[in-house]
Amino acid sequence: MANIHSKTYETMPSRQVAFLGLGVMGYPMAGHLALAGHQVTVYNRTPAKAQTWCDEFARSVAPRQAATPRLAVQDADFVFACVGNDDDLRSITLGPEGAFAGMKSSAVFVDHTTASAQVARELFAAAQAQGLHFIDAPVSGGQAGAQNGALTVMCGGDAAAFAAAHPVTMAFSRAVTHVGASGAGQLAKMVNQICVAGVIQGLAEGIAFGQQAGLDMNQVLDVISKGAAQSWQMENRGKTMVADQFDFGFAVDWMRKDLGLLLDEARRNGSRLPVTALLDQFYADVQQMGGQRWDTSSLIKRLK
Repeated sequence: MANIHSKTYETMPSRQVAFLGLGVMGYPMAGHLALAGHQVTVYNRTPAKAQTWCDEFARSVAPRQAATPRLAVQDADFVFACVGNDDDLRSITLGPEGAFAGMKSSAVFVDHTTASAQVARELFAAAQAQGLHFIDAPVSGGQAGAQNGALTVMCGGDAAAFAAAHPVTMAFSRAVTHVGASGAGQLAKMVNQICVAGVIQGLAEGIAFGQQAGLDMNQVLDVISKGAAQSWQMENRGKTMVADQFDFGFAVDWMRKDLGLLLDEARRNGSRLPVTALLDQFYADVQQMGGQRWDTSSLIKRLK
């Protein structure tokens, strides 16, 4: 069960949609599309997961599963995907059983994978050559955001395709924004991860310092969260960091994947990211401590 929290969905005609990839994020995202009244066909590399999803949402508008991406997308106006990395994304889009081989002309593929800007541009061109549309649309908000239908989505691609997909995407989002041409969504997500990692490390150091000094850090966090130090991380992860709890969604392994993507991009475009490069190594330390699946606030474990 995905523990999906229903929300008020935008009133719009039911659309034929497909969702490829039912992981921690994709499962609830696809669920919100079904609850919003859309006709949803799902594909997952492990078919049993797709069957579980269909069973869970059987009371919505006749959910279906398909054996391949090509079969899943044949009737879809919009195809959504959320998989692991560049290679996973190529595997579900390209080739004889990939989505691009089955999509109808003018259909829109909306990719929520956090991937490279390069693969986004590659697939945008491949889709365009076939009369299709491709939007790179990575998300921020983590597992809780997906379950609550409150993700923030950063989109790159053609403005017209974005406008068509926007109201459907709002089923699992609180904000969906077009930030530029193909690849711009992935680049915006990289900016997001740079900022998030830096904030978490600052929070970790502050909490560790306060604990070493003998302060009641729950009280201190209550005080400073009302001032200039306030952040989403402080509000949502500060007290769990104090309590040494790190089971809240976005995992260290995933953050290292994202940091690797953005550090590669920085090398290509000449950006200097000294703090981010250091934090990547700090997360490597956490992995070596056995924290691969701890959430990203576990940076504080290095300091204790």
